[in-house]
Parts: sequence; C-alpha cells; structure tokens
Amino acid sequence: MNTDIYFWGWLILALVFLAGEIVTAGFFLAAFGVGAALAAVAAMLGMNIVWQLAIFVFISSVALLLSRRFAESVSPSEQPVKVGIDRVLGKKAVVIEPLDAMHGTGIVRVNAEEWRALPEDGSQVIPVNSIVEVVAVKGTRLVVRPVE
Repeated sequence: MNTDIYFWGWLILALVFLAGEIVTAGFFLAAFGVGAALAAVAAMLGMNIVWQLAIFVFISSVALLLSRRFAESVSPSEQPVKVGIDRVLGKKAVVIEPLDAMHGTGIVRVNAEEWRALPEDGSQVIPVNSIVEVVAVKGTRLVVRPVE
C-alpha cells in the first residue's frame, strides 16, 4: 500500500514540475521532474523512502547540471537587446538640420526617429546630410561626431 502512495506522490510531483517547466524558462524545473519520475520508478520497485529521496536528490542534481550545460551550449551568446536611449548609442545618423553647438540647434535622424543633437566638439558646425555617429546622450539630446 505504501508503495502505491509513494509512487503516485512522486508521479504527481513529477507532473507538477514538468507542467511548471512549460510555463517558465531555463530548464530549471524539468531537472526536478526527471528526478521525481525516477523516484516514482524506485517506489514502484519497492525501494524504501530513503532510497527514493536519495534517487530524487541525486538525479535532480545531475539533471540540473546537465541541463545548464545544454542550455548554455544552445543559447546564443549575442549581446543583450538594448532598450531606451541605449539602442541609439553607437548608431550612425544623418544630419537633417545643421548642428551648431553655439546656438544649440540641430536635428539628426537615427533609423526612422528624429532627435535633437549637439556636435561632440562644441565649436564645430556639422552641415545637412552629413553622416554622424552617436557617442553619448546629454539630457534629451544626442551627442554626435562626424564619421570620417
């Protein structure tokens, strides 16, 4: 009778872990699901609860280590996606209104967005249709330098 209770307990626990893995990311809960499934097999074979727990802990640990290695090997090692103002840093832009730091005027187009901008060299005037690179952000304005 105890064998049946432990078997069903481990099996339900395995299903809960595997269902949890479906709604989360990272291969974290799947390792515990595998451990619980093998503990259910141990319960079905009549092993006592100490062995079942040992199998659960050991198999879960091994599966967790292996799943981490697998996840690292298949996940792309790209740079994280930049959001907000960080996404324009380092981008090329086109001057659509002359940049003049002395008068605080000038607009550039980065991708399809228009931004107020200032030249990096405060005494420089950058004419329309020049290509510039965004090097920093100062308040709500981009700081740019001409691309050579």
